[in-house]
Amino acid sequence: MGLQEQPMSGHVRKLFPADLPEFRAHLLRLDPESRRARFAMIATDAFIANYAETAFALDTILFGYFEAGEMRGAAELRMLSGQPARMAEAAFSVEPDCRHRGIGSTLMEQLIVAARNRGMRKLYMSCLGWNRPMQALARRFSAELVFETEDVLGILEAPAATPGSLMQEAWSDAGSFATAILDLQQRWWKRYAFLRPRSP
Repeated sequence: MGLQEQPMSGHVRKLFPADLPEFRAHLLRLDPESRRARFAMIATDAFIANYAETAFALDTILFGYFEAGEMRGAAELRMLSGQPARMAEAAFSVEPDCRHRGIGSTLMEQLIVAARNRGMRKLYMSCLGWNRPMQALARRFSAELVFETEDVLGILEAPAATPGSLMQEAWSDAGSFATAILDLQQRWWKRYAFLRPRSP
């Protein structure tokens, strides 16, 4: 079976503050190499816990990939302030056993729509030079790759918003909210399974 032949079996949706525990748990499950690829540094558990706490408070839009009730991938669109043009930075993390299934591409599609609807003129993706999967993702979306000393910076020109893209995000947000409620109920049901009445 080829690397891209196993389909996604979960769903992608926008994240809300109630998803913070799942977002943190996802980042903490990343192995050391995945953490270094995501944060461009050695990321301790304490660093990740603090990062997750602040992610929802910043000017950031987050998406998550959920499978069997757990978040297994995430994407972040962070607005960059103090720049001459409206710019945003994209970041991704997918757990190793969920890769090569199109999850990164699906998350990227959501980020592009969110960026164009907010008037972002450029969308940046930075990664370490050895991070081939991230570079491949940038190329898949026709990004211009600018090579620096150790990092590779993918610069993606985000097209302007259209009525279609605005409607696409509105429908996606409505679906995300509804699915978030179901995800929250599912997590609650698992967590408090011992309280369920037992059959006589």
